[in-house]
Amino acid sequence: MPHKLTNLKTAVPSDIEIAQEATPLPITQIAEEVGLLPEELVPYGVDKAKVKLSVRDRLADRPNGKYIDVTAITPTPLGEGKTTTTVGLSQALGAHLGKNVITCIRQPSQGPTFGIKGGAAGGGYSQIIPMEDFNLHLTGDIHAITAANNLLAAAIDVRMHHESYQDDTRLFNALCPKQKDGSRKIAPVQIKRLQKLGIDKTDPNDLTEEEISKFVRLDIDPDTITWRRVVDTNDRFLRGITIGRGPAEKFERETGYDITVASEIMAILALTTDLADMRDRLGKMV
Repeated sequence: MPHKLTNLKTAVPSDIEIAQEATPLPITQIAEEVGLLPEELVPYGVDKAKVKLSVRDRLADRPNGKYIDVTAITPTPLGEGKTTTTVGLSQALGAHLGKNVITCIRQPSQGPTFGIKGGAAGGGYSQIIPMEDFNLHLTGDIHAITAANNLLAAAIDVRMHHESYQDDTRLFNALCPKQKDGSRKIAPVQIKRLQKLGIDKTDPNDLTEEEISKFVRLDIDPDTITWRRVVDTNDRFLRGITIGRGPAEKFERETGYDITVASEIMAILALTTDLADMRDRLGKMV
């Protein structure tokens, strides 16, 4: 059912005051009101939740609703821009016209949030609550993207490190170690690599020396690496850095940090349809 705003003040308080004075409805209640089943919800506390993609299958035969895109708005001096307009439009359609409306906006990055722009939860009585959670952490997806992106960056550099001083045999033993019975096994992801190399074999014992060399060496040219590390804050002094300065490292190279939401992994997360699709998209990045 629609919930209209009450106790509106003529002298509009600050955004943070409005957000902290509001009492969010339980997310389970909101989910029930829009027609979601309990098993289709993944709660994050009492006022936040993710919706499982399986709901699309259950509602596949339902006619599509109307889609309104709010974009490319230059904010007013008071900060009324895309988000404020989107939330206000949803309030008008839902609370005043009685439509079943869902507002879809992106999670803010902590970069702009702690910069001159500020948060991205809307403003005044047309904002997302809990505002602090929304601007800073929400369900932790951006932090997970940071970790995944930087894990790949670390893997690239350490792979070049190991290939710089180990021969093919040592690399092969590390990638396909012998079991206690002397046998070797190739993991499914390694079979995909063999297929990309045009090697149609699944038993590591059948690989020739030439095939082993192709399999274990990526032979990455440091000058061609475009994958950078990311961090979800504005830190201009990390835009360009030199890595590999430690006494035990084999090489140095120039790289840098981007903002997390510019990571290709963020784009994949936004476009993916399920876990298998995400794994496939991640595998095609390199």
